[in-house]
Amino acid sequence: MSLRGIMGFFKKHTANLITATRIIFLPLLYYFVYYDMRGAFLITFILIGSTDFFDGLVARKFNMVSKLGKFLDTVADILFYFSTAYFFYEFFPEYLIPNFPLFYIFLVFYLGSFTVSTIIAKRPIMLHTSLLRLNAVFVFSLVILSFLMSTTYVLSAILILFMIGLTESMLIFIFFGPADQDTKSFISLIKKYLEDMNFEIRVDEGCKKH
Repeated sequence: MSLRGIMGFFKKHTANLITATRIIFLPLLYYFVYYDMRGAFLITFILIGSTDFFDGLVARKFNMVSKLGKFLDTVADILFYFSTAYFFYEFFPEYLIPNFPLFYIFLVFYLGSFTVSTIIAKRPIMLHTSLLRLNAVFVFSLVILSFLMSTTYVLSAILILFMIGLTESMLIFIFFGPADQDTKSFISLIKKYLEDMNFEIRVDEGCKKH
């Protein structure tokens, strides 16, 4: 492949490559946790975690949104955030253990969300609603904050917010069927539905007049 071809490939798949780094470099975090290298872990965690913001930004800004990208993003998110739960347990068990009951309930909601999407959309989909995106930022920030302060109650609040977000995700699939992964919210879909209904009514009225 020529240099021009290589450059073209990177230009076309920049967003996907950014997402892939979240998967490729994840083992580094396990290494740092195993050897209790907290400083190296924190720096690497921030760098890897920030790709969750930049990949979507690049994809939307440069029109690189694709099915492959959405699939990679879902896989990367699952691996990264479930790994984050493990890292959190290893470094800060005193904050996580009191939240075990909530965490187990959260897992039920999480699996429920995937089950509902699989049944309705024929494949597991993790929606990127505004609330779930916000929760991802909270989880990312939680790990960083935990190096500075007690986050037991912060974690409780995040788990509750996550369950609300996952409930919204399930409602979207139940009421609106297969949804785009970047659907903003249940309310936005209701608003769009009402606007479409209003448009159809106006069209029907216009046809009747003619």
